[in-house]
Amino acid sequence: MSGLRSDGAKRRNDEGSHRLEAPKPATPQAAQKGAAVFFHAHPDDEALLTAGTMAMLAAQGHRVILVVATSGELGQADLEPGEALGAARMAELYRSAAALGCARVVNLGYGDSGLAPDGGVAEGRAGNAFIDADTEEAARRLAEILTEEGADLLTTYDPAGGYGHPDHVQVNRVGARAAEIAGTPIVLEATVNRDPLLKGLRLISRFFPQLDVRSFERAYSPGSVITHRVGVRRFAKQKRASMAAHASQATGADTRTLGVMVKVPMPLYRLVFGTEWYVRRGLPPGTRLRHPFEAPPQG
Repeated sequence: MSGLRSDGAKRRNDEGSHRLEAPKPATPQAAQKGAAVFFHAHPDDEALLTAGTMAMLAAQGHRVILVVATSGELGQADLEPGEALGAARMAELYRSAAALGCARVVNLGYGDSGLAPDGGVAEGRAGNAFIDADTEEAARRLAEILTEEGADLLTTYDPAGGYGHPDHVQVNRVGARAAEIAGTPIVLEATVNRDPLLKGLRLISRFFPQLDVRSFERAYSPGSVITHRVGVRRFAKQKRASMAAHASQATGADTRTLGVMVKVPMPLYRLVFGTEWYVRRGLPPGTRLRHPFEAPPQG
């Protein structure tokens, strides 16, 4: 993790609030590049939704900050859910961040809320579960980071949380409020264009028939509401390295979606995963932008 340094941070509710940092830009030219904070629920979410955009912005000289709400200690993996799994997933997150060129990684230290078999909120979750956190308090903690970094851009999720995970829904709520508090001018909801996603997954399922395409049929957002289509094919290598860093989420008794994705041949990988999608609320219907910092049309 060249160029990054780890920093101790205040502990919260027995969960570590971890930081991995690089110095802020030393030159005026570097400082003029907008800082971007990518807010995710768990380690590996960045790899699936925003990794290409993160690598692109870092390559363009922007300061990229990755914030996760939890360590993902209740995720599915060969390790038993708990502290050891959370530590392993944070180590994976740091490797992912290094592959993408992130300058800083912060874990807010909330507990993973888990996911019930029916897709709802899990019972028996930790007392500090992110879904149960006070939205205003969590938003102020995130806003502190936005203000400290002078962030011009924050990414969250769509209101449905993509596929409905409670922590993803909470990311939308907390992120929207944090941007209000900090005055962050651009808020993009990371999502997936459901239309080509289904086409691509059906193509992949010809090679990997065990892939459950039906689970994506109501997930994320239709193309009609998406405002940003960011081309990241040039950064496919970094994006796949980010996915591969999360080894605990790519293996196990059952076939894992991430495990399938990292095995896709690179030409097909660039085709299927070469665009990342975002929604910026308040823009006119039909808005089509190609870069996170692109100014929307006037009038």
